[in-house]
Amino acid sequence: MCDDIAPRRRRGKALNQALLEAAWEELVTKGYDALTFDAVARRANTSKPVIYRRWTTKYELVAAAARNVIDRLPMEEPETGDLRNDVIIYLRQASERRAPVAALAIAQLAGMYRTTGKTIQDLAARLGSRDGGVFDRILEQAVARGEIDPTRLTPRVRSIVNDLYQHHLIVSMKPLDEHEIADIVDDVFLPLVRPAT
Repeated sequence: MCDDIAPRRRRGKALNQALLEAAWEELVTKGYDALTFDAVARRANTSKPVIYRRWTTKYELVAAAARNVIDRLPMEEPETGDLRNDVIIYLRQASERRAPVAALAIAQLAGMYRTTGKTIQDLAARLGSRDGGVFDRILEQAVARGEIDPTRLTPRVRSIVNDLYQHHLIVSMKPLDEHEIADIVDDVFLPLVRPAT
């Protein structure tokens, strides 16, 4: 009888996780252009057809890998009872937890537009809510407290905090500092949503 036991084959969630982690590692170490299904398969110790059964294009694979990383960096709901404090804490969390990962990914995604025509904003839109709905709940609670005029919450106003945060990452490749957070909240966001006095 042989003492060697063959390793168990990964299936389902375990296999998907290994593939997504391998794809992310390939992205951040080599960049979008150099990322290949062959390299991801080698890194995940599996075969290329296994990947193609789940994602048919490199863009789909990268989007799934990015979603996987974001989902492991959840945002907590501030719940201070004050709109300004909640948004400041929200931006502080985003900067501390996600900015280093996002900046690294953005730097490595340069080739994505050349090969797919997709921009960073297209990828962000595909990923959907990046905070588990935390920011929407901050807004809803502030409306209920009378801190926000709901008629002023247009889609553009709702997205302005996250849009400015993403723009900062793309341009500077570093987290927001406290002064920049206060500028976004006090100079841009709050004047747009406060009820008229």
